[in-house]
Amino acid sequence: MVSKDFTITNKMGLHMRPAQIFVTAMNKYASDMNIKFNGKNVNGKSIMHIMAACIKFGSQITVECSGPDEEAMLNEAAGMIESGFGEE
Repeated sequence: MVSKDFTITNKMGLHMRPAQIFVTAMNKYASDMNIKFNGKNVNGKSIMHIMAACIKFGSQITVECSGPDEEAMLNEAAGMIESGFGEE
């Protein structure tokens, strides 16, 4: 398992558009992903779970990936999150 901490920097947080882009990208990997936020584990491959988590601007999250392609998955997730999902 690999993990990394992030701060959500895009002003609207993980609203529908970035959440959909994120989930689509993560579902191409065989590994599992959990997002730790506010003491809960959120399935990072589920648009419904991400939307229900209400991850806003400035939120602190931890992304955990586990599986055969976990490093590649975490690297792509990091690039998306750190770039503000292209909204900045």
